Amino acid sequence: MPRPRAFDERHVLERAREQFWATGYAGTRMDDIARVTGLGKGSLYGAFGDKGKLFHRVFGDWCTAVVEVAVERLAGGPDAEALARLSGYVHLMAENAAADTEHRGCLLAKGVAELAQQDATVAERSAETMTALLTLLRTEIAAAQRHGDIDGSADPERLAALLLTVVRGIEAVGKAGLTPETLRNIADTAMAVLPVPEGRGRLATGRGTTRET
Repeated sequence: MPRPRAFDERHVLERAREQFWATGYAGTRMDDIARVTGLGKGSLYGAFGDKGKLFHRVFGDWCTAVVEVAVERLAGGPDAEALARLSGYVHLMAENAAADTEHRGCLLAKGVAELAQQDATVAERSAETMTALLTLLRTEIAAAQRHGDIDGSADPERLAALLLTVVRGIEAVGKAGLTPETLRNIADTAMAVLPVPEGRGRLATGRGTTRET
């Protein structure tokens, strides 16, 4: 009968995530993981496999969390509140990037940049994540169109792709050192450029609020 593990798996994964996040995949050794987790390398290999498999586990958990945040903000509801939900999500991403004072960026973006070209697991998991985010955004845009807050003749797929590019790009330019106020202004502008029905005033959607002007 196998002996039960004498460590908290979630804690170990969190510590491994912090190490990969700080030093990247190539810059992280299993010795580093052993040091930050307090486990021997034998225990790590026995529980999680090699470094690649451990990173896949950490990366997958991160991708799940990214989608869960979006679901929390874009999980549906009254069509009349869809534009506010979109605005809240876009501005949340800006605030998260503004709060990243160490400029570590997002582990999803870092993993994709470093590994997606040669690691099929990372490429597939990141594509699944982006598709899920795109679907959530498209659903809310369609709801806002039904309510008349966004021009119904606009293609919701294209608008969703635009907002997805903005929220992922905000993280990248924030990591590059743009000021928090600039990041917030990017979010404001992204919401402001969404097309409104002909004859309707431009919607003010700054800093998580939505109202008709």
